[in-house]
Amino acid sequence: MNIKPLADRVLIEPAAAEEKTIGGIIIPDSAKEKPLKGKVIAVGNGTKDEAMVLKAGDKVLYGKYAGTELELDGEKYLIMRQSDVLAII
Repeated sequence: MNIKPLADRVLIEPAAAEEKTIGGIIIPDSAKEKPLKGKVIAVGNGTKDEAMVLKAGDKVLYGKYAGTELELDGEKYLIMRQSDVLAII
């Protein structure tokens, strides 16, 4: 991985969007909801005021509009502040 987050930022790989509902109906791409969970890929060192509690490999929940989307080698990632992460699963 060529990306190393700085300060209190984390790099997250979002979970794949659900393909079908419980009833078996196929959801078109335009109607799929943005996933709200993912896996931490890399973390920064934290700040002097806030220690980094997340680590690579953690599965996390985050807000719907949290982070900045980026694409690297055909994979989509989110980079956000540690404070935007709501919980560790």
